[in-house]
Amino acid sequence: MFKAVIVDDEPKAIQSLSWELNNFNDDIEIIKTFTIPEEALLFLEDNIPDCLFLDIQMPSMDGFQFLDKLNNRDIAVVFTTAYDEYAIKAIKREALDYLLKPIDSDDLRVTLKKIKKFKSRIINSDKLENMLLDFHSKNNQKKITISTEGKLIFLKLDEILFVESDGNYCTLFLEENQKLLVTKKLKEIDELLPEDNFFRIHNSYIINLNKIKEFLKTEGYVVMESGHRIPVARQRKSDFLEKL
Repeated sequence: MFKAVIVDDEPKAIQSLSWELNNFNDDIEIIKTFTIPEEALLFLEDNIPDCLFLDIQMPSMDGFQFLDKLNNRDIAVVFTTAYDEYAIKAIKREALDYLLKPIDSDDLRVTLKKIKKFKSRIINSDKLENMLLDFHSKNNQKKITISTEGKLIFLKLDEILFVESDGNYCTLFLEENQKLLVTKKLKEIDELLPEDNFFRIHNSYIINLNKIKEFLKTEGYVVMESGHRIPVARQRKSDFLEKL
């Protein structure tokens, strides 16, 4: 059973698509519908459906802007619109498919087949990734594995200077002025890093304890070997001093 979300500013369009999905396919369950795209984005931060039927023309945010804000790209996105001039742009934005309103039942059946194939590829890819992660974690204690942009990156612990959070994204600051942007929350990164070497010094920062150059007590900052100044949260200061 595949789980679907529908986002469309027109309630009648949602009703029509829901009817088509419920009457012509037993493999899809509509778990939520939205007429306000901002509410849909909030829902999708904590809930991951298999597919998303997304209207293009909406007053507060169009479908392409919505896609830019969508963090999880393992969702099969199907654009729906009454205007065919968006087809090429939809394809360029890596949408799985494109349906013209009013949606034809035969076209929808073809789209559902594409969704099944897409989901099957994701499942197989996840299995392979989990196998690699498990193997690597058991056989190499001096590296961590980061999944980003469709690839696995194996990082040595001593390459990482610190990690900075920006909501649902994190930037890993590495040796030789390199950076790595990942779509993970800081809590997820924290769970990957060994606590003997790393410490969450602030709500927005994790530092490599071995890469500290100075601790400015009165100012409440640490200076990393790279020259970056990282604030020490007051509530974490005593724990930090114990680590040192």
